[in-house]
Amino acid sequence: MPIYNAPTKDAQFVLHDVLNVSTSDIPGYNELEADFTGAVLEEAGKIASNVLHPLNVVGDKEGCRLENGIVYTPTGFKDAFEQMKAGGWTGLDMPEEYGGQNMPYVLATAVGEMFSATNQAFTMYQGLTHGAASAILAHGSEEQKNTYLPNMVSCEWTGTMNLTEPHCGTDLGLMRTKADPQADGSYKISGQKIFISAGEHDMADNIIHLVLAKIVGGPDGIKGVSLFIVPKYLVNEDGSLGERNGAAVGNIEEKMGIHGNSTCVMNYDEATGYLLGEEHKGMRAMFTMMNEARLGVGMQGLSQADAAYQNAVEYAKDRLQGRDVTGAKNPDGPADPLIVHPDIRRSLLDQKSFAEGGRAFILWGATLIDKAHREGDKDADGVISLLTPVIKGFLTDEGYDMTVKAQQVYGGHGYIEEWGMSQYTRDARIAMIYEGANGVQALDLVGRKLATDGGKHVMAFFEMVKSFCKENGGQDEAFDRDFIEPLKAASKDLQAAGMFFMQNAVKNPNEALAGSNDFMHMFGHVCLGLMWAQMALAARNALAGDASDKAFYEAKLITGRYYMARRLPATGMHLARIQSGAAPVMTLDADQF
Repeated sequence: MPIYNAPTKDAQFVLHDVLNVSTSDIPGYNELEADFTGAVLEEAGKIASNVLHPLNVVGDKEGCRLENGIVYTPTGFKDAFEQMKAGGWTGLDMPEEYGGQNMPYVLATAVGEMFSATNQAFTMYQGLTHGAASAILAHGSEEQKNTYLPNMVSCEWTGTMNLTEPHCGTDLGLMRTKADPQADGSYKISGQKIFISAGEHDMADNIIHLVLAKIVGGPDGIKGVSLFIVPKYLVNEDGSLGERNGAAVGNIEEKMGIHGNSTCVMNYDEATGYLLGEEHKGMRAMFTMMNEARLGVGMQGLSQADAAYQNAVEYAKDRLQGRDVTGAKNPDGPADPLIVHPDIRRSLLDQKSFAEGGRAFILWGATLIDKAHREGDKDADGVISLLTPVIKGFLTDEGYDMTVKAQQVYGGHGYIEEWGMSQYTRDARIAMIYEGANGVQALDLVGRKLATDGGKHVMAFFEMVKSFCKENGGQDEAFDRDFIEPLKAASKDLQAAGMFFMQNAVKNPNEALAGSNDFMHMFGHVCLGLMWAQMALAARNALAGDASDKAFYEAKLITGRYYMARRLPATGMHLARIQSGAAPVMTLDADQF
């Protein structure tokens, strides 16, 4: 069975040595002292390792089953869900007035990584509920908030998001689910939705579906889409559960991974629904949930990569295969451990540098969300909106690749189910697809986000990089060579790509769209380069002081140098592809494929 060690120390390093959360002026951050965050993360790590991790393989092998309209979750899931609820983990960052603990989102993100790493399928039940509750919190009436949020924050009731239909995924303007207005202000919802994660299960008393539908007689296309609250059981005025609504599971999808999550076909047969937000403004309300979900999905890519890496490095240290070409490192044994071989070390360092850099990236992103929500900072909101498709697309693309590399370290054993490595790869694969496929994330980044507010936010990002290099360069020749100069070069590549788009995309939009995937990955590498430069600075400062764990900080510097030397130069390759233009992509006739 795979192992898992919660990355508490690394998360603490990022929170306190790099992001300096406890000294931030963001409301609530003054409570994030190292002792407090350490205690929370330690407890989360225990639940992740002792409760969720053993159930990961159970959920993968058993899956969910549908019997007589009821979906049964895998053995142990219900008990684990009760433990999550009892510990208050489901409402860690939700408002106290609805039963939450009102902790900053950055701490909930650090906790969420551990839960997702140990059992992604399980963690989705509460994660989707959190997203649905956030949408109701942002767009619901006071009555709707009071009716649904207390039970959703506690996960007595869970939540879902219903977008996709059999004939439409990304192009939601094609949806056919309809909402027929009723005299009492409610609507009758009819239609079918597919790929609904946690759509039906046996772990909650009620399930609150958020359903996109078109009001009868409304505008065509995406402009006619509205969002509705459609509970599994109607809720009486006194808060008790009433009659069963016309929402029913039609089937459980057979999937490549995340078998422990009940991904359902949902049928709505004149189900009673209640408008959430304004008529025909459903996408605005749904994006509250989707943007949060996209950050969570980016975290899934990171978490699966880190869990897979932890196992791969243990295997590489233990498995004896071949001899070191420079001389035996295990002369008393029949062979040397795998980790002596340069190509194995390259693979492991790819994984390690991604996981640690990605963790810093996503925690930094969480601080921007806190700054936007807790301070109302529009600039922070603009930057995190810009970075959301990068977090989602880059971290899940790279995260999946890292699980494959971890699997490869095992050789044939990585392909055999009893070792557990294939589950990380299978579970990670969906993160590249749902909440907006990564190709769509790249198009959103290049087609919409770069130009938002006249390009203000991407310029702000470049200024962050420039300011860091200016403030921290010129003091240490080795630090300049290993971190500042590579970061400057990568940032210049990213700016050159943006300039290419500006100069060519007006005449031919495909010049930008054909390079969108490369641009997203280039942006991701620059973000991780910035994170590694900041972590290296923090590690260097710690070593110059009285650091008690010098090996930890020395490893940070060595890993950071690896990323800057071996991974960050990929920006040059992506720039060359972008500057080749649309012709190599668009010239081949459709009939010639």
